[in-house]
Amino acid sequence: MHMNKILLIIQREYITRVLKKSFWISSLLAPVLITAIYAIPIWLAMKDKEVKRVEILDLSGLWKQSDLEDKEVEFIFTAGKEQELKMSFASKGYDAFVSIPEDVLTNPKGVHIYSAKNIGMSLKESVEKIIQNKVRHELLLKAGISPQIYESTQVDIDSKTITVSTDGQETSSSSGGAMILAGIMGMVLYVTLLLYGSQVMNGVIEEKSSRIIEVIISSVKPYQLLLGKIIGVGLVGLTQFLLWIVLTIGLTQITSKFYGEKVKNNITQIKKIDSGKQSTLSSKSEEESPMSEVTKVLESTNIPMIIAAFLFYFFVGYMLYSSLFAAIGSAVESATEAQQFTFIVMIPIILSFLMAQYTMQDPDSTIAFWASMIPFTSPINMMVRLPYGVPAWELILSMTLLVLGFLGCSWVSARIYRVGILMYGKKVTWKELGKWLFYKG
Repeated sequence: MHMNKILLIIQREYITRVLKKSFWISSLLAPVLITAIYAIPIWLAMKDKEVKRVEILDLSGLWKQSDLEDKEVEFIFTAGKEQELKMSFASKGYDAFVSIPEDVLTNPKGVHIYSAKNIGMSLKESVEKIIQNKVRHELLLKAGISPQIYESTQVDIDSKTITVSTDGQETSSSSGGAMILAGIMGMVLYVTLLLYGSQVMNGVIEEKSSRIIEVIISSVKPYQLLLGKIIGVGLVGLTQFLLWIVLTIGLTQITSKFYGEKVKNNITQIKKIDSGKQSTLSSKSEEESPMSEVTKVLESTNIPMIIAAFLFYFFVGYMLYSSLFAAIGSAVESATEAQQFTFIVMIPIILSFLMAQYTMQDPDSTIAFWASMIPFTSPINMMVRLPYGVPAWELILSMTLLVLGFLGCSWVSARIYRVGILMYGKKVTWKELGKWLFYKG
């Protein structure tokens, strides 16, 4: 009988919220925005950039036209006096004027770049890179060092990380990919705990201020109402979260197919233009993109375990914090009054997110261990640790403590909730909340 009442409350909360326009707008809009974040940088990278024209006065005589090849900047040599040229370059249609002093090898800071307005960073870096490379080349020759030999000594160490199990089985791993995956999961949990926890609080405040709570409480016990509301909103959050995942994956796949061939062609063209070390770097960056790093981690990770753990920490962590938010909502009559209490509940959420930054850097430290054990910080921090590998006993202990933490918080919240939902016209203090815990009845 009691379970039937809880199920009815869950059903009411779920259906009421899912049928709202705001639910579907946010469910559809979020994946579109996420896809846009993914697609826009690709589109901008593929978009033909406007070639800048730069006039150069080389008083040192070191540069030739072949030294000034750049796919984004067109360099044109000129002759004359610097004072006159810097006043006339803009009228001739140039974006900038560069003056290279005669003693540039001993005075590289004597290079001046003139422009009609503040020069863009990309143009500034292109000019400086070309000058820097030539100056280094000439200084090496003067020192009797072959530039080719010097370039060959610029070794880029690219070590392969391998995880070795107790039975000697080796698995390829990636600390960079683990950090990216951990950061994504930590951020998602941080946002969802705040978002859906506050929804429970606002729902309780709304029902209390409209006095509909008095009708509902005549049919069910406060604890049943509290539990039904928390689970109902949680299921709404889970539904929305699954929609986000499915729609985001679908839209990103469509985007990848649309841009895929264009990106490949673009890379091919870059490789034809670039040569030597620059070409090697292009191919390397293609192989070791952030997404490939994450893919490498996923290949060596127990995906079903990660998904199951994520759902557990999302739901139980949400229920822990939602019970506290519900207690706050029952104790006040408006969202404004709730601010003095919500900050206290938000502190551990914010703290756990800050601790997660340290956990990503050192997932096996003592701080990371305790952060993944304490119920208020474990949902975020344990999920951050999982991509790096966590012993089974630590995971089980963390889950057990989180469940116990939820039960403790729900008991405290229920004691406050049963009194608060029928309390009107009284400004609640922390002392008053303490008294509610020990009310009989």
